[in-house]
Order: sequence, then structure tokens, then C-alpha cells
Amino acid sequence: MSPIPPTGLSFTSSQVRRELERLNQRKAAGPDGISPRVLKNCSRQLCGILQHLFNQSLHLQRIPVLWKTSCLVPVPKKKNPSVAPSDYRPIALTSHIMKAMERLVLSHLRPLVSPFQDPLQFAYQPKVGVDDAVIYLLQRAYSSLDRLNTTVRVMFFDFSSAFNTIQPRLLRAKLENMQMDAPLVSWIEDYLTGPPQFVRLRSCVSDPLMSNTGAPQGTVLFPFLFTTYTADFQYHSETCHLQKYSDDTVIVGCVENGQEDEYRDLVESFVRWSRENLLQLNVTRRRRWWFLGVQLDNKLKWSTNTDAVYKKAMSRPCFLRRLRSFSVCSRMLHMFYQSVMTSTIFYAVVCWGAGIKAKDANRLNKLIKKAGSVVGCRLDNLDEVVRDRMVLKLRTIMDSPSHPLHNTVDKLRSSFSSRLLQPRCSKERDRKSFLPSAIKLYNSS
Repeated sequence: MSPIPPTGLSFTSSQVRRELERLNQRKAAGPDGISPRVLKNCSRQLCGILQHLFNQSLHLQRIPVLWKTSCLVPVPKKKNPSVAPSDYRPIALTSHIMKAMERLVLSHLRPLVSPFQDPLQFAYQPKVGVDDAVIYLLQRAYSSLDRLNTTVRVMFFDFSSAFNTIQPRLLRAKLENMQMDAPLVSWIEDYLTGPPQFVRLRSCVSDPLMSNTGAPQGTVLFPFLFTTYTADFQYHSETCHLQKYSDDTVIVGCVENGQEDEYRDLVESFVRWSRENLLQLNVTRRRRWWFLGVQLDNKLKWSTNTDAVYKKAMSRPCFLRRLRSFSVCSRMLHMFYQSVMTSTIFYAVVCWGAGIKAKDANRLNKLIKKAGSVVGCRLDNLDEVVRDRMVLKLRTIMDSPSHPLHNTVDKLRSSFSSRLLQPRCSKERDRKSFLPSAIKLYNSS
């Protein structure tokens, strides 16, 4: 068998230096013991040496074992976890040298793979995120429910330890089908094959173990490779679609007059594809419908989600009062509010902010007002935050041709002005959803 020719991909010292300077020097050192502070502060002296090592790694299609070694720290997925491994998420501490190289490879890999990516994959894509995934799901559901004799079926799928079950040989075949250079594919296969891993829990350290499937969470390149691994299953029609956010998958089907054959066929096809690709579905039954941190109900109302947000946010003002008791300045209190409270109260607010009841909005505004009295300044209320974020999100959709909702919004452009036409909505629930509400705010801004 003839040897694989060396890859044409190579990096310059300036590219390597730029990635070293991007490192967060507050992060812990990886298993190689090299602190990111050293790499960042000595980037000018080290960039030439690391450039040579990176290019040699690409040329030989091999990665030094120490660069692939991971220290796994188990982080609980929920409160009061049991001793079961499934209750913990393995977060990896890896070499910061390897992370710099992964970012360089990713910048080269992304444009090569993007034509083959699922357009309804909302993770790890520019200008698209959690908000967009929830908005798209709801928009398809609302538009379907406007039809007579129609119901909407939604099925949520979750893979069990998805990142740990990827098969390098299957990923290699998928990358080859995308016409990717064989040397780069070989380098990626080596990246996923045989990385030593050990677990650290407080002062206890396990013996290292070699793994030939998947990669731990915490690496730079692997999340993008996972979306590539799942990109060959795509489905989108007038009445059914499948959308993804990393390993979270949703199938939405519009069932007219009880005709659900297409929806059932899609579910069966996806389950079969998962089995063929050695991805195990998590079949644990859930009493509540959570999707990417947002709680839904069978009537697409927001009371249960608002209750969950309010309950979670109620504990935050006491931390502010505690900080104030230590004579922390108002500026630091405001910084704490922005980083801790707003991430709770306003999480995915563009999806639900315009559709909640007045009493629920008042409850959240009272929390914000209490926080403002502790911080010592006026804070933006719910309506102000919703208005600003909705208009910003709508502008982002309008400016991003690859966004799944771009064509929907583009069709609503007025031919006589810069305004957008309101979509037809037959129910109050639909009129308070993202698109009609955002268009109304956009036209009045």
C-alpha cells in the first residue's frame, strides 16, 4: 500500500503566535504541566518552535501522545447526583499547546465542511445559537397550528454520552465522502484514536486508560467534528423537519387530519440511523419538556417556564445583599448582577419575553427592582431588555443569509419602504410569538 502523501496544510509563525496570545492565562495547566500564562507571555519566543512542531505533526499525520492526554474532572449534571457515572459530565483538562493547534486546524476545516453541514444544526455556527433553535422550533409549530384540523407532534431525542461514542473509522468515512484531503483525515483519525485519559477527583488520580472512541468534553476541535459526524442525517419538508443543537435533536411534525405517516417514518429512520452510527439514544422518560434550558408545555404557553425562571432567580438577590454587607462598591455589585442575575432572568428571553402574562412579567420586574435597590442604580426592566434583544436578533437574522429563518423574514420585506410586513396570525398566542413581536418593534424603532 502506497504511503499517504503529506498534507498541504501548514501554519505560519504569525498564525501560531496569534493563537498563543488568545489563550486564557487564568486556566489551569493541562496534563503536560505547561501553564497558558507561560505560552501567552512567551508567545514571541515560542511561536517559531511550535510552528515547526505543528507542521511536523500535520506532515506525519501524528499527534504527540502527551498533547492528546486528558485529565478528566467529573462535574455533576444536576443537584444531588448519585454515584452513577451518567449523573456526571467528564470535563477534560488538555494541553494548551494542543488547543492552540486545534483552533488553527478548525479555522481551516470549517470552510471545507460547511457546505455539507446540516442547515438546521444550530450549534457551533456563526451568529446562531440557543435562541435561534428555540425560535425556529416555535415558528414552525405556530405556522402549522394556523391550519385547520392540524396538530403538531414534537419528539425530543438525547444521545447517551454522545461525545464518548463517536467511532473514528465512521467519521473518517464521512470526511472522505466530503472530499476532504486524505492526509488531514488521517491526522483527525489519529487525533481521536488512543488518547490516554485519567480521572482526577480532589487528590485522587486514577491510572491512565486508552480510549478509541469519542473525545472528552473540553477539547476545541471535537464539538465541530461531532456536528460533522451527524451531518449526513438531514430532513426538512413542508410538514416535517429535524433540527439539532449539538447532540440535542428534535423532530417536529405537522399532522393534518390524522395523517402522521411522514412523521412516524422520520422518527423510525432517525432511530435506525442512530443505531447504525453507534449512537445510543437516552430513553429515560421525562415529565417536563425541557429544550436547551427552556421549559415548554403542550399548549405552547410560558407559565411553567416563567415559574422556573422566577424560582431560580429568587436566590440571587441574597448574594447581592451579602456582597453589599462587605462594603463592595456599586460598580462591582452591578458587574455581579450582569454576570449572575441577568443570565438567569433573561436566558432565551427573545423566545418567551413577549408572550408571558402580565402577572408573570410583574413578578420578574419586582426581582429586578429589588436587585436595583441593592446595586444602587436603576436597572433595565423586562420590557426594555426584551425590546432591545428582539430587535437585535431580528437584525441578525436579516443580515445572515445562512440563517434558517432568513428567507422567511426576507419575504416579509416591504417593496415600498424599509419596513417589514406582519405575518398573518389567527391567534393571540401566535401574535405574541417572536417573529410578529420583533417585526412590530423593528418597524417602530
